[in-house]
Amino acid sequence: MTQRVCFTLRVRPDRLAEYRERHAAVWPDMLRALSETGWGNYSLFLSDDGLLIGYLETEDFDAARAAMAERDVNARWQAEMAPFFEGTDGASADESFNVIPEVFHLEDQLAAAEAEEFAGE
Repeated sequence: MTQRVCFTLRVRPDRLAEYRERHAAVWPDMLRALSETGWGNYSLFLSDDGLLIGYLETEDFDAARAAMAERDVNARWQAEMAPFFEGTDGASADESFNVIPEVFHLEDQLAAAEAEEFAGE
């Protein structure tokens, strides 16, 4: 079963432009590491006030995070990105995700409704 994960972080307002620039051309070895460790359909969204929202799909979020933690490229990337974030208290960004619980997913509810209708026939 695929987990859909949404999380937030906060980017420092004075670093928004540079954060966007850095993510316009993420290191190829970082991209490969994310893909190889199960970070599927991964997107980041950044508002003008610094709210960063991340979304990904994975088979096991804890395993995907642990696998990335073992990658040298991740350690280098996290060190480069650390100054961009507020409220991480010295932890890396990937250790500071505020994961938001999912409360609705259209396809799941449609599938359940269709199964219910089929069972009632």
